[in-house]
Amino acid sequence: MNEGATRTCPGGCHCGAVRFEIDSDFPELTTCDCSICRRRNALMVKVHESRLRLLTDPAALVEYQFHTHTARHFFCRTCGIYPFHRKRVTPDHFGVNVFCLEGFDPAGIPVRATVGAGTP
Repeated sequence: MNEGATRTCPGGCHCGAVRFEIDSDFPELTTCDCSICRRRNALMVKVHESRLRLLTDPAALVEYQFHTHTARHFFCRTCGIYPFHRKRVTPDHFGVNVFCLEGFDPAGIPVRATVGAGTP
């Protein structure tokens, strides 16, 4: 596929209970220094909510919120893997853990460090 071209990538958790797919051209990946992102050490791609499709029962996910209770962090109810979260600053977007995407290689994609710890 051409660099910068939009592609559909399937993804899921470790046990397979959570399955999803996203459409992205992967312009950049991000890390975050907030208290939860530091601990889960995910590398994320931002996608609009219309570009993420949950393919399994939403009941397979458990939600966690903290601080302002705006961001919605989702984890597999069975294996605990973090596949994605609804973003706080742009709640119509998801941050998707690229390590949950099948066959995805992040090499060569720019990584931007975002500041979450200092966000009120």
